[in-house]
Amino acid sequence: MELDLHLKLTGFLLVASTFFFLFFVVRSKSKLKLKTKPSINLPPGPTPLPLIGNLHQLGEHPHLSLHRLSGTYGPIFHLKLGFIPTVIISSAKLAREVMCTHDLALASRPQLQSARSLFYGCTDIAFAPYGPYWRHVRKICILELLSQRRVDLFAPVRATEARCMVSRIASATAEGKEINLSKILGLYANGVLGRAAFGKDFYGAGEYDRHGFQEMLEEYQVLLGGFSIGDFFPGMEWVGAFTRANARIEKTFRRFDNFFDEIIEEHIQKRRKGKAQEEGKDLVDVLLDVKGSEGLEMPLTMDNVKAIILDMFAAGTDTTFITLDWGMTELLMNPKALKQVQIEVRRVVGEKKFVSESDLCYMPYLKATIKEIFRLHPPAPVLVPRESMEPVIIDGYDIPAKTRIYINAWAIGRDLELWNDPEGFKPERFLDSPIDYKGQHYELIPFGAGRRSCPAISFGTASVELALAQLLNSFDWELPPGVAPQDLDLTEVFGITMHRRQHLFVVAKPH
Repeated sequence: MELDLHLKLTGFLLVASTFFFLFFVVRSKSKLKLKTKPSINLPPGPTPLPLIGNLHQLGEHPHLSLHRLSGTYGPIFHLKLGFIPTVIISSAKLAREVMCTHDLALASRPQLQSARSLFYGCTDIAFAPYGPYWRHVRKICILELLSQRRVDLFAPVRATEARCMVSRIASATAEGKEINLSKILGLYANGVLGRAAFGKDFYGAGEYDRHGFQEMLEEYQVLLGGFSIGDFFPGMEWVGAFTRANARIEKTFRRFDNFFDEIIEEHIQKRRKGKAQEEGKDLVDVLLDVKGSEGLEMPLTMDNVKAIILDMFAAGTDTTFITLDWGMTELLMNPKALKQVQIEVRRVVGEKKFVSESDLCYMPYLKATIKEIFRLHPPAPVLVPRESMEPVIIDGYDIPAKTRIYINAWAIGRDLELWNDPEGFKPERFLDSPIDYKGQHYELIPFGAGRRSCPAISFGTASVELALAQLLNSFDWELPPGVAPQDLDLTEVFGITMHRRQHLFVVAKPH
């Protein structure tokens, strides 16, 4: 998330604000005094400092800092991030108020500087403000791009990439080495999305390294989760030129834009030759079909198409990778759970070498394991922020219009009032529980809920379930010799999504 703020940048703000923001803050404060009613009942919160507000209290891991602040101020509290009024939600009950009771009034997005630049003026699905355009592209996404039928059509893609993953692990194991499982999981996630979205195997063709996919994706996550002065001091975006932030955003945008131009041109040429059959269409084909449709009340531009592609590409790969990486880490740290889920998978699969997607519905412990991974390690620990379009009341507190609202899904997953032993990895807690992660149970909201929930839940979970089952069926897993579970570095690298800082190295023995 854009809340990621390092101490170095905090120091910069404290010094630079004296020179750059003095006049602006005086003017802004005078306006706020005129607009703010003395009787307004804001949620409690820490006292902000002049100029920077509460930015200094976020630290390098905002989800942890916000969790600690909720212990002092409660499940709803108010911060001033620069000049931006902000409310933090840390309970399932209040998350329901935000994403259900007041879902429409709180359905918009703040216009973040990095998102505007990377997503063609926020014309994607995740960051577009609420309005006719967003409703239009979300409808396209749900009906055309990510319908259950479309997800089912991509089953062969998932199967192919799962087999490639097994082959990579088997090759490395044959050499008698410990393997970098994180890297292999990243290749799987990128492979599934590459084939589904673009119809290409970038890794096999040697294009993975040529395009620098991994570097592009990592820079994308850093920029979206990083600190942009304009996000907290409106009107001061130009200051980013002095921190090189604007140049980094522009460079990354150009790399993605050039890549998408190349991909789209290939698809246009293929379509001219009549090679795009319905069963073989990828997501770019579908978007080009929609763009070329007559009678659309709001026709898509090519930039709109690129923005949606970037949503699919970046969010789809990262969510799958993070879930699998944290999942295998937790299972290796909890051998009892690893053994139990492995027994279930092998009992269902039997003598087959590869897992079928039809097998997955007979694996309740596997599905419970994935829920437990989402509870402890939601890919986006603080959900993409909402912005109030009108005043609302939450838990008796006044939330003015144009307030930024963050929901700490990571904190909700560790709420002592909701979960027994919340820090423990216990998939069995979900075996007799109706709780799911599809937006109806606010105790578990890794994909959000309501209007702004992630539309790719089915696509993402299908990729995760098949890969995890295949890993458990094909290999026995151990940590390298001399490495105990407590030796693993579980430090998180906070961006818009939450990776582990260190890669997971393991020993895999073919089953």
